[in-house]
Amino acid sequence: FRLPVTIITGFLGSGKTTLLRHLLKSSNKRLAVIVNEFGSVGLDGDLLKSCGFCSESEMQGRLIELNNGCLCCTVQDDFLPTMEKLLTHSENLDGIVIETSGLALPKPLLQALSWPEIRSSVHINGVVSMVDGEALNSGSPVGDISALDEQRKNDEMIDHLTPINELFSDQMAVADLVLISHADTLSTVSIEKIRNQLSTEIQPSTQILPISNGQIAPSIVLGLDHSNINFSQPDDHHHLDVISTTVRIESKVTQKDVRRILPLLAIRFQIIRLKGRCWLPGKSLPLQIQMVGQRFDSWYEEVPKETWRPSKSGLDLVVLSFRKGADDAIRSEFCDQSVK
Repeated sequence: FRLPVTIITGFLGSGKTTLLRHLLKSSNKRLAVIVNEFGSVGLDGDLLKSCGFCSESEMQGRLIELNNGCLCCTVQDDFLPTMEKLLTHSENLDGIVIETSGLALPKPLLQALSWPEIRSSVHINGVVSMVDGEALNSGSPVGDISALDEQRKNDEMIDHLTPINELFSDQMAVADLVLISHADTLSTVSIEKIRNQLSTEIQPSTQILPISNGQIAPSIVLGLDHSNINFSQPDDHHHLDVISTTVRIESKVTQKDVRRILPLLAIRFQIIRLKGRCWLPGKSLPLQIQMVGQRFDSWYEEVPKETWRPSKSGLDLVVLSFRKGADDAIRSEFCDQSVK
C-alpha cells in the first residue's frame, strides 16, 4: 500500500489554509498534515488544530509544523525525516497533505518524493496550486506584496531569490489542479479572464476551478473513494458538475497502451482523477493505477481475494471527469486493442 501525498501550494493569502481546514473537516479521511508557512509561525497550525479534525491525543502525530525555513530549501534536513517518521505508522493514515510556504518552489518537493528512502511507500496524489482571484483580477498574483516580502526577509534559510512572476509560473507549471479563491467576489467575466490568463501557464490537462471559502468536493482534491456519484461545486454562482463513472472491461491490455491512451483521454474529457487496476497478461499481481490530470503513476500491488479480476487481462477503473463520455471512450479504446 502506497500512501497518497497531496501538495497544496500558492502565495501567502491565496487560501491554502482555508482549503485545508475544509478538507480536514469534511473528507472523513485520516490525514496527516505537514505545514510550512514560515513568517506566520504557529498561526496556520492553530487554525488547523481548532477545526477538530482529530483528537488531542492524535494531534502530535497528525499535524507537523516545519518552521525552520522554506521547505524546498530544507528538504533533506526537515522534509525527509518528517516523511520517514509519518510513514512508520502509515497503516493508521489515509493520506498526507503538505501545505507549502508561499515562497516554496514545488519541484524540489516532488523530486524528494522520489527519493529511495520513501518512494516505495508513497505516490503523488496531486499538486494543487491556489491563486488569489481578487489579486489576479487586479493584475498581480499576490494580494499583499509587503507581507510576502516580510516572509522572505524572515526566512534565513531560503537559498533561492526567485522573482514573484517566475515563482508563480513554477507553481502553475507543476499544478494538476488550479483553484481560484475568492470567486464569490468576482464576476463571471473576471473569472473567465483569469482562466484565460492561467491557461498559458499550465499543462493541457490541468483543470482550473473557482471556489469560495475553501469549499470544494474533497474527492476532487484528495482522490476517489467510491463510484457512481455526481459531485457539484457548492457555490451555485459557479456551478460545475463533476461526473464519476466506473469502467470494468476484459480485453487485451498492455502497460504501454495504458500509459499512452489514458493521458490523452484526460485532455479530451477533462479527466481530473482516475484510479483503479490493470490486469496484465502473465502477471500475478495487478498494476495499480493513479492518475490526476496527466500525472500517471503505477505499481504492482496485492489485492483482497474477493476483488474482481478478469479471466486473462483487463481494466477496473473509477473516473472523475468534467465531460461526459470518458467511460465509453475508455471502453472503445481498449476493446479496439483486444482485436488488433
